Amino acid sequence: MTINTERPQAASTPARTTRSSGRGAPGPTAGGKRAPRRTDGWWPWLFVLPLLIGVGTFYIWPIIQTFWYSFTSWGVFGGATFSGVANYVRLAGDPQLYQSLLNTIVYTVIVLAGIPIAVWLASLLNTPGLRFAQFYRVLFFLPYVAMPAAIALVWRIMFNGDYGIVNWFIGLFGIDGPYWISTPGFALVAVSFVGLWSSLGFSMIILGAGLKDIPPELYEAAELDGASRWRQFRSVTVPLLSPSIFFVVIVTTISSFQLFDLLYAILGSTNPVIPKTMSLVFYFYSAGFIDNDKGFAAAIAMVIFLLIGIVTLVQFRVQRKWVQA
Repeated sequence: MTINTERPQAASTPARTTRSSGRGAPGPTAGGKRAPRRTDGWWPWLFVLPLLIGVGTFYIWPIIQTFWYSFTSWGVFGGATFSGVANYVRLAGDPQLYQSLLNTIVYTVIVLAGIPIAVWLASLLNTPGLRFAQFYRVLFFLPYVAMPAAIALVWRIMFNGDYGIVNWFIGLFGIDGPYWISTPGFALVAVSFVGLWSSLGFSMIILGAGLKDIPPELYEAAELDGASRWRQFRSVTVPLLSPSIFFVVIVTTISSFQLFDLLYAILGSTNPVIPKTMSLVFYFYSAGFIDNDKGFAAAIAMVIFLLIGIVTLVQFRVQRKWVQA
């Protein structure tokens, strides 16, 4: 009789599969190890919640509230009543709106004209071996971080028509200088020049940082090809510096549309040239805090908000064709 000594084989058990019981539940992998648990729940939102609260409280809610106020009229002692689009109709027929818009555009164009000067200064201060380059950078950047009231006080003395240093310098060439602060056309030019001077250091620092990111090998290759200095600047520097230039243009444009502090500190609120020189923000200040017309001032604020948004949108559309990443 033959005895079977082979051990019986164990019945094969089917592999147990794990069905995900919910979102983000780990499942089996090819190596038999479980995948790490996903953490994309509400935890990330908890960390950004303080920022969202701040943005909503200090940015989004004031915009919504201002938009609502623009459709209301206010009494002397408070109390808002719905007035529809009356504030916007009144604003569209007010010549001061168009004068303020023109003044703001002129100021913005003059300040933007300082960007080529900032490019030249940044190129000059990035020259290898230049002594005291860091000192000059700090010197040019100081007006940007200085108090606008202090800047305005100094320039108000310098633009004085009787004893100011500006008219003294012009007089060296046999020219009688005007009364800059009390003459409508010259007052806006004086404020615009101060704005250009105070923003020059910021533009120079940003553009200087962009120049340092340009590889020097590109200039060496262009020089070997016989390119002149102007050709190198046009074909190498400007295309590679275009992102920094675009950033400076955006920031300068937005800050120029918000012109108020320099204008108020240099000219004051009772100067006879104010109606011919005031900016959009000064127009808003005059309506809201001098005339105490909150609904009309809110309509002006919404127009300023819309104009800045349109200008920024146009600049970003231009970025696609001009800025090279």
